[in-house]
Amino acid sequence: MTMTQGSARTLIPAAAREFGARVHGVPPDGWTAPTPCTEWSVRDLVNHLVGEHLWAPHLLRGETVEQVGDRYDGDVLGENPVAAWDTAVTASLAAWEAAKDDDTVHLSFGDTSVEEYAEQMLTDLVVHAWDLARGAGLDDRLDPRSVRHVWEYASVRVPQWEGSSMLAPPVRTASDDIQDQLIALVGRRP
Repeated sequence: MTMTQGSARTLIPAAAREFGARVHGVPPDGWTAPTPCTEWSVRDLVNHLVGEHLWAPHLLRGETVEQVGDRYDGDVLGENPVAAWDTAVTASLAAWEAAKDDDTVHLSFGDTSVEEYAEQMLTDLVVHAWDLARGAGLDDRLDPRSVRHVWEYASVRVPQWEGSSMLAPPVRTASDDIQDQLIALVGRRP
């Protein structure tokens, strides 16, 4: 395994801790609150991230989407969303640690590198940490290193993603704050 300092892979553990702190901070009555992801409640958003982190160990071991199948479709949170997050992210982080840079990851849209998969996972962790914070009424300031990294990655790719169902169109912001710029870039109002 090789990880470049400041790479998406090296930033994933901190971003996962940051997202997890917000999962642990969701008030008991906050799970049904809406989020900036207009179709998702707080619970739906956490379910999405738990599902992604349940998938990660399989994909990082070289399994295909077909091999994993539909085992993580639907509600993966059960009665305890916090415990579901903790379990999923623990296994995911161990798989990221064991992965090699030259491994191939088989995603639904085709094969990609571990580093590209890490960029996508980091982007989801960072952006959805903000969504979760906003939905649950928690502190929405994010780790500046992760924010800058994701902004640099997303600013090149958002034009390629426009028109897909991945993101809402970018919104304008007059803010000089890099976090506000990232949030606006991925279609949210900072």
